[in-house]
Amino acid sequence: MLEREEYIEQAHLFRSLAERMAAGIAAQEALVAIGQEVLATAKLPLAIGYLVGELKLVGTLSTALARLPHYFTAFQTFVMRQAEDEGGRFDMRTALAVLEREAGYRAEGASPQGLFFYRFECLSRNRLDYAHGLVAVAEDEVFDADWRSWIHTVARQVGFIDLADLVYVRSPEYWRIDSREALLAGRQASGPDRAILFGDKEGRIARANRGKDPLFFFAALQRQLGYPVVPRPAPATPSAESPALLARRLERLETRVKLLEEEARGGIDLARFDPKNFVARSDDGHG
Repeated sequence: MLEREEYIEQAHLFRSLAERMAAGIAAQEALVAIGQEVLATAKLPLAIGYLVGELKLVGTLSTALARLPHYFTAFQTFVMRQAEDEGGRFDMRTALAVLEREAGYRAEGASPQGLFFYRFECLSRNRLDYAHGLVAVAEDEVFDADWRSWIHTVARQVGFIDLADLVYVRSPEYWRIDSREALLAGRQASGPDRAILFGDKEGRIARANRGKDPLFFFAALQRQLGYPVVPRPAPATPSAESPALLARRLERLETRVKLLEEEARGGIDLARFDPKNFVARSDDGHG
């Protein structure tokens, strides 16, 4: 996991990039400017330099995030890849808002429970791919082996079993009710036979929301426990009226033209975009 200052600067990156792209500024130009603004003692300026290089090379940000797994998470990469899918319905503005909100939450000291609920609601509210999305959710250092195993179970059972039920049986509340029912029935109560991942409060909220719309469950968690609210999808804007989308497409066309020109002159130098160079520079600059 990163230092708090890195998450603060990441939140600034995603917020500023969204604002400038909405104003029609090309992503590459916006990133260069943001790279000058962010805290010089953080590792983010080096990461931004690599993002700019990847935009020049292939025209996408998700590929750069994927090549820097020591700095960006698999879930951040997944969200960006979904936003860059031109055939999808996930808007880049919403994606950047999702990433900004998560980075801000992590800067405050995110809990595994809060981070899981936030990410699951992101998938649910934006109708993203649960199978690949939950795999990306699990690939985070904040989750231990028990958590990762449970998240993979959720990925297999989502759509068949309510999330509230899956949370409820992993809370002390479930075993409290089970012990009470065993006592009333005159039988021996059994203790937990699986890892407890949630607290009493999450368990009670889950029990109260069994069989309900999962969005009600998320809203109750946010009200009662202060978990972060997921940004709502941005209203659809026709592509002809979206300067950010037009700027992205123009930038990709320019990138392809430059690649063709470089190839015609005798080849493309890929060394300057190698993530190993980023790691080396990061280690040299930060001990």
